[in-house]
Amino acid sequence: MAKPPLLALRDATVRFDGRPTFAGVSVALSVGDRVCLVGRNGGGKSTLLKALAGTIEVDAGSVFRQPGARIAYVPQQPVFDPDLTAGAFVRQGAETAHAAEAALDEVGVPADRQLLNLSGGESRRLSLAHALAGDPDILLLDEPTNHLDITAVEWLEERLSAHRAGLLLISHDRAFLTRLSNRTLWLDRGTLREHDKGYADFEAWSEGILTAEAATEQKLDRLIARETVWSREGISARRKRNQGRVRKLAALRSQRAQRMTSGLAKLGSVSAQEGGRLVIEAENVSKSFDSDAGPKIILKDFSTRIMRGDRIGVIGRNGAGKSTLIGILSGSIAPDSGTVRLGTNLQTATVDQFRATLDPRCTLWETLTDGGNDTIFVQGRPQHVASYLKDFLFEDRQFRAKVETLSGGERNRLMLAKILAQPSNLLILDEPTNDLDMETLDLLQEVLSDYDGTLLLVTHDRDFLDRLVTSTIAVEGDGVVHEYVGGYSDYLRQRRAPPVPKPAPKTASPSGPVERPRAVTKLSYKDQRDLEALPGQIAKLEEEKAALEGVLATPEKFSNDRAALETSLARHRRIVAELATAEERWLALAGREEELARNKSG
Repeated sequence: MAKPPLLALRDATVRFDGRPTFAGVSVALSVGDRVCLVGRNGGGKSTLLKALAGTIEVDAGSVFRQPGARIAYVPQQPVFDPDLTAGAFVRQGAETAHAAEAALDEVGVPADRQLLNLSGGESRRLSLAHALAGDPDILLLDEPTNHLDITAVEWLEERLSAHRAGLLLISHDRAFLTRLSNRTLWLDRGTLREHDKGYADFEAWSEGILTAEAATEQKLDRLIARETVWSREGISARRKRNQGRVRKLAALRSQRAQRMTSGLAKLGSVSAQEGGRLVIEAENVSKSFDSDAGPKIILKDFSTRIMRGDRIGVIGRNGAGKSTLIGILSGSIAPDSGTVRLGTNLQTATVDQFRATLDPRCTLWETLTDGGNDTIFVQGRPQHVASYLKDFLFEDRQFRAKVETLSGGERNRLMLAKILAQPSNLLILDEPTNDLDMETLDLLQEVLSDYDGTLLLVTHDRDFLDRLVTSTIAVEGDGVVHEYVGGYSDYLRQRRAPPVPKPAPKTASPSGPVERPRAVTKLSYKDQRDLEALPGQIAKLEEEKAALEGVLATPEKFSNDRAALETSLARHRRIVAELATAEERWLALAGREEELARNKSG
């Protein structure tokens, strides 16, 4: 039996400037629900959450709140009374003073912290403490992971997984949504669609819907077609290119692993042969700063060699020293000891975590051309500015619009377009994924995957790291810094070695030799067979998918057979899901094979 709802929208409509943001929307939330809300940036997701929270009124329909139900809402941009302390603010929403203290302790914000000039991370953690301290029945969370480091995000995942409250989550952190959701709401062009599975199934489900639309509605309104082109391409048409990138990334990780296991001493003779391939070489680098609590050690005897084409991810807690490490590696900060050698003819482009300021009075066209002509040079190659703007998802009508008319996500897109156009062979991105919507994250991943130069990337987005980097440098604190081949998932697997078993109590030795367990040096027969067979399986699935999409693109074939259309769409969804599973399995096995080979040679 379905649980009675504690919070619900019924046939709700919200309008801005006379136009509906969404219309006829119904959604219900109960204790224990785990729901993610996805959709285009600016499509009304935050508005829907505000309507449920009661911070705005609906223009039509109704909002139901069960009397006595505790509803907690964490907005995307929290506003604080600067006269309050953190303790006073959290106590406003807490059931008891003890609950407020416990919540503040969990998020690491002192009770006497004044709510003035808070960092992004502090304001987010404080908002979460305020919400959790009241032991809510329903939690409405709008981008709760923004400005949190990976450790804090993983804490939040564990906290929410264990909480009895019903959850409605908006987030651009795919790993976060995949871990927590078991139901999906998709707000698409004012219509709310519901799926009874979590975010992990979203791409396959949404692709089926978009394919059906393309097959049965050939005469789509041009505006609607323009608005859906990115999602359709992002989910479907780009899949082949993304498969190629998956294979390329596996090869790059293998190359990176071979260089790392060779050791710096063995690589000493390589630089003369490889010439300009060397980008950065750091040997026994150390760095510390004086603070009121004494010396703060950032690095201690850290060494690495970065070659052209490497994509290096840097992770760690906020304040651990990630930006300092990037500064040392790029030559802008001098180490206390050790040496840093930079390659020749480096051209560096940088996006710092505070973001370059765009002139709000300039148009998008003027911003990219500095008020010049119709051509922009992208990595030294000429391209028409209109074409380049379209690459970054801007529509024709926006080309001559002022920057001040753009949303926050659109400004981030424009800033990235400007930086990425600069000629460079070393790209440094410090927190580039903060506040980016999924469309821009997908776009940024594509651009960086195709980037020919070397990348240094600081981010807390685990999925982004897994899709992009060849190795991960973890700044663990107290000077401990280690490098691991692969993305964040690889880092976790390599870092969390199984615990050493306790020695068994001594007993009389059995007669005869004692057989010692042999170390695993190769894949199992089944894993090796899968690794060899998967490329062929992926190719066959691709062929079947392409053939099926060709059939679905001719809706007249189904004019008198709705059942056949439904069967074809269902098969298409299964193929998409099977493809995703096969690609992930292949990449995992390839990485495992590389690790075993390294262990054997070491």
